[in-house]
Amino acid sequence: MQPTPLDLVIFDWAGTTVDHGCMSPIAPFLAVLAARGVRVEPAVARGPMGTHKRTHLERLCSHPEVLAPWRARFGRAPVAADVDAMFAELEPRMIATLPAFATPVAGCLETVAALRARGVRIGSTTGYTRRMMDVLGPAAAALGYAPDLVITADEVARARPFPDMCLRNVLALGASSVDRCVKVDDTVAGIEEGRRAGMWTVGVVMTGNEVGCDAATLAATSASERARLRRDGAARLKAAGAHVVIDGVADLLPALDALGRLGCGTARAA
Repeated sequence: MQPTPLDLVIFDWAGTTVDHGCMSPIAPFLAVLAARGVRVEPAVARGPMGTHKRTHLERLCSHPEVLAPWRARFGRAPVAADVDAMFAELEPRMIATLPAFATPVAGCLETVAALRARGVRIGSTTGYTRRMMDVLGPAAAALGYAPDLVITADEVARARPFPDMCLRNVLALGASSVDRCVKVDDTVAGIEEGRRAGMWTVGVVMTGNEVGCDAATLAATSASERARLRRDGAARLKAAGAHVVIDGVADLLPALDALGRLGCGTARAA
């Protein structure tokens, strides 16, 4: 089969290209909430993943499992000043953890090399801020992964699920059409971002946020539980609009060929 004629693939970071299981943000989110007497399960903290990290905190503050204990302790719901204070604590906590989670996921380096051999540019978007990426980006580059462009959530007027970061990639990297672009992401917000940009989208389930397990934990999980995790995670990504769902970026090239059969890389009918 001929390679799909693409200009650009835009990857997410944690859970998609690095940090199997999207583990790095979880402990900082749990810590800033726990400092206020609010303790939630990691699955709750993962809910808004992919959004700007301040937005992530804001959305967590409206979750019943955060709102109820917050009201019990403070006698009111969280307000913007509370979110600002938590974000001021979150960012340095996250920056401190990121270098330990810069390892590319299995197949990432090989997939990126194969895409570049096809003449495809490699873009990226993220819910991380520029200060965070100034730490994570060089750490990942030292391990072999460096996209052509990184656009962060605080560099656009509207972060995910809006399309602004994806469209910045299109303009900066000279893609001829969004029909020749694919967004690859492990979060619901990231898939929505790609769809709103008019792009083809590939959801990543087993290495990403929807499963939320590091590689060792996932390998130790029973086959039946892995199947359940994949089924449930894939369903959430498909519901968000993913055209195809894969286990990890190691499976991306065949997925792109499948998208080619759907019309990816060619102008869509008006």
